[in-house]
Amino acid sequence: MSKKRYPRLFGILPFLGMLLLSGCNWTLLDPKGQVGIEQKNLILIATGLMLLVVVPVIIMTLAFAWKYRASNKAATYTPDWSHSTKIEAAVWIIPILIIIALGYVTYKSTHKLDPYRPLDSDVKPVQIDVVALDWKWLFIYPEQGIATVNKIVFPANTPVNFRVTSDAVMNSFFIPGLGGQIYAMAGMTTKLHLIANENGEFDGISANYSGAGFTGMKFKATATSQEDFDKWVAEVKQSPKKLDKAEYEALAKPSENNPVALYSEASPEQFQLIVDKYEGMNRGRSHEEAGSKDLATTKGVESSMQPAAGAEE
Repeated sequence: MSKKRYPRLFGILPFLGMLLLSGCNWTLLDPKGQVGIEQKNLILIATGLMLLVVVPVIIMTLAFAWKYRASNKAATYTPDWSHSTKIEAAVWIIPILIIIALGYVTYKSTHKLDPYRPLDSDVKPVQIDVVALDWKWLFIYPEQGIATVNKIVFPANTPVNFRVTSDAVMNSFFIPGLGGQIYAMAGMTTKLHLIANENGEFDGISANYSGAGFTGMKFKATATSQEDFDKWVAEVKQSPKKLDKAEYEALAKPSENNPVALYSEASPEQFQLIVDKYEGMNRGRSHEEAGSKDLATTKGVESSMQPAAGAEE
């Protein structure tokens, strides 16, 4: 390739980049839920703090390379230079201050955005139980006595409390437009609290590879008014389908690209029954309960292994 062609090649590269990025969206940086907004702010603040170091380093690298190039005879030449108090102070104090600020912001946000922490609100939350199956999402509304597949509806400006588990391999429940993800594990119960600040339809996905049907394991999350939510619940209750034992067993079988399904009846205990199927996996203890009980068991075993007072060694 001749040297004359290089400028043309460099001129084409930006357009190729635009084509490659044309399918991307900015959902994570344009959230419609309070949790997502707080997470976006954390990302921007953390990135900004780190750029306070990265950007000056890049600028100084380019500036020094240009100033002290071989052809610049006017540049100061000091081969015996070895120390500068000002530089030492800058390269130590500034990064330390940035790390302190970053640590404070991260610590505060980590506790505030704990997925197990209920959201502060005067409005009664909506409870939705989530079950990851191969390869679809089952949603149970225990208070309304209904269930859906690959679709959830809830009122905007109302906290939504999710209990999440899996009746298949490990998965991850994620609505990028509203907030962070939470893992779904068989025999375990994890929790996630989200809220939509406005009406809208949001994409929900599986954020953890789970097999052949992983790419089609998607659902729609719709935030609407309280009145429209009540109407939707009434419509679901008119569905001829009921989530009984036989229907659930058929639903739990592996299948791909499943359509939306509505069930007019679903037992409020269905979620716990699914969790408790895995008796050898802690009988449905929540993540917090499992941790505390395992710690207590460990301490009990350690204490029982200590020799009794006066016993021979």
